[in-house]
Amino acid sequence: MKIKKILVSQPKPESEKSPYYDLAKKYGVTIDFRPFIKVEPISSVEFRQQKINISDYSAVTFTSRTGIDHFFRMCKELRITVADDLKYFCISESVAFYLQKYIQFRKRKVFYGTSGKLPELISVMSKHETENFLIVLSDTHNEEIINLLTSNNVKFDVGLMYRTVSNDFTNKEEFNYDMLLFFSPQGVASLMKNFPDFQQGEIQIGCFGTTTAQAVRDAGLRLDLSVPTPGCSSMALALNEFIKENHKAAKK
Repeated sequence: MKIKKILVSQPKPESEKSPYYDLAKKYGVTIDFRPFIKVEPISSVEFRQQKINISDYSAVTFTSRTGIDHFFRMCKELRITVADDLKYFCISESVAFYLQKYIQFRKRKVFYGTSGKLPELISVMSKHETENFLIVLSDTHNEEIINLLTSNNVKFDVGLMYRTVSNDFTNKEEFNYDMLLFFSPQGVASLMKNFPDFQQGEIQIGCFGTTTAQAVRDAGLRLDLSVPTPGCSSMALALNEFIKENHKAAKK
């Protein structure tokens, strides 16, 4: 089946220069943006119940840009001044660069993995044995990061600062796509919640991240495109090749 309409389960890009728009024009496909999940803040009152004192930590770890936003939101709500010597550890370079929204970026206090995968991030963290890490996560985080931190004897605590909930579809919303792209396990869970009788058939499914890929398989769905790979770390780049091959096959 030739791919003509794609649903990206993320918010619509703020910039008109998004590579997804370039792909839509290049291949004559329709790309819709519609998050399957939405993020809600955990209040400062709820956070205090976790008995976490942000000032006690010498380093903070982020697995997403969302985590960065909610960490600095929480600091503001609690009237905590972020220490100048606080170190930041991020899942990827793009997440690390997002810190510039809040701090002056200095290489000596910002560290990140190059593959975008948790084992490499934990490897970077484990080299800083004297640090006391605060791991910023959502209430529905995957236990993989906890297990990896524990097995590598990293000193840490988890701070839950936001929650992810299903962004339900309405009866008026059409759902007629040739391909679905997911970026979190929660997004896959939301699909099954909104459409409990979902039949994949010829619909192509792509995802970003190993935990998302596992969620697709656990839901009994066929995974057609998985990113990142050793040769491609971007969903847009991978999608370009996927559509090209799909359209080429459709002509035969």
